[in-house]
Amino acid sequence: MLIKQKAKIIFLSFILSSSVFFSQAHNVSEGYQKPADPLVVQNLEEWQDLKFGLFMHWGTYSQWGIVESWSLCPEDESWTQRKPEHGTSYNEYVKNYEKLQTTFNPIQFNPQKWADAAKKAGMKYVVFTTKHHDGFAMFDTKQSDYKITSSKTPFSGNPKADVTKEIFNTFRKEGFKIGAYFSKPDWHSDDYWWSYFPPKDRNVNYDPQKYPEKWNSFKQYTFNQLNEITSNYGKIDILWLDGGWVRPFHTIDPKVEWQRTIKVEQDIDMDKIGTMARKNQPGIIIVDRTVSGKWENYVTPEQAVPEHTLSIPWESCITMGDSFSYVPNDNYKSSQKIIETLIKIISRGGNYLMNIAPGPDGDYDAIVYERLAEISDWMNKNQSAVFATRIIAPYHEGNIYYTQSKDGNTINVFHLNEDSEYHAPAEINFSLPQNFNPKSLTIPGISSRVQWKKIGDSIRVKLPDNRKNLKYATVIQMQK
Repeated sequence: MLIKQKAKIIFLSFILSSSVFFSQAHNVSEGYQKPADPLVVQNLEEWQDLKFGLFMHWGTYSQWGIVESWSLCPEDESWTQRKPEHGTSYNEYVKNYEKLQTTFNPIQFNPQKWADAAKKAGMKYVVFTTKHHDGFAMFDTKQSDYKITSSKTPFSGNPKADVTKEIFNTFRKEGFKIGAYFSKPDWHSDDYWWSYFPPKDRNVNYDPQKYPEKWNSFKQYTFNQLNEITSNYGKIDILWLDGGWVRPFHTIDPKVEWQRTIKVEQDIDMDKIGTMARKNQPGIIIVDRTVSGKWENYVTPEQAVPEHTLSIPWESCITMGDSFSYVPNDNYKSSQKIIETLIKIISRGGNYLMNIAPGPDGDYDAIVYERLAEISDWMNKNQSAVFATRIIAPYHEGNIYYTQSKDGNTINVFHLNEDSEYHAPAEINFSLPQNFNPKSLTIPGISSRVQWKKIGDSIRVKLPDNRKNLKYATVIQMQK
């Protein structure tokens, strides 16, 4: 039976202070409908075990080191600004942007290198941008020549030209669940931004009800591309649909600022798309971002972590650097900040989808591999407290965070201090979850005996001198 709840906004605690990301952050609605398909329910349960995933925004825009797609959008926002050296007028800019197809040649592309580093760091699923809002396909679509496999693109002659195929096959071989990001709006398509009219904002630039044949053509184009992705690229576990302004008009939430810009009906027929995707990929999770209902199987706060636990499946997508797209000399987060963010997310019941953007040469910055290696050292010791865990009250108290094993026999307690460098204290005190009477207590990474004592409804742990070896956070595991 489908569970229907009144749509409302959950206010988020933003972990980044940048005004760019604050502007781009998506509100998360609570009009969630639990999937009825048992294969989808099973896939969601497995996905909730994974906790840590890799997101990758990659396209021709990496050559300019600019925000993904958004500079094409004629909105006066910080993230849509155009650099004058790329065009003195809007039309010249668009022309030069589209010419990036003719110089895109990421010859260092090696998805095995990415998969190896991500796997060691504990990442267990990948979501890749098969097509962003600019319409450039990073897969071999037959619907358009604006694609990486076109003869106009230098990389098309490379044996690995269909990068979506290479990424999916490589990561799948390494045991990852596979997610295909796809933008519903397409700013390159003449059936979305009709050349008869100038684009006004992110939305379709004509009234689909006034020009139904044109809109129907765009719907068919979108359906065909998603059919290609879900038919031709092996097993896909997640279809991650972005561009939530392409939605039925009646689903608009007027309390959300960006949704108030939607002035016309943009129903893409998600029932038809979703039914096709499930026929091609039984059990696939579909994420129609910000459009509450049967096709938003989990919700996706962006650059943000919910302040409290959510009763529905969710995932925070957060960048390792400051940007989703490749920017030279990006400000990459420290390994400690990444671990702290992971702990906060899993203690509130979510997954952490961390974005890493490949550069125009087809590789990550060297510092990315350093971060992933540092994370892998921590994960090797503490993975049993992270993966296949679930929430448990009190969830979070001060600098203490909790998870539990799915069988309820193990409680995991994380101690953070959020200083620039973590130093484990000599003593840690924390509340004991209700009805849990621990028989043993261990600290991964410390082989010596740990002294602890139950005092009423709390636990006092004295850490040995070798606690100085603990990095990023202390993990305490209690067994019944």
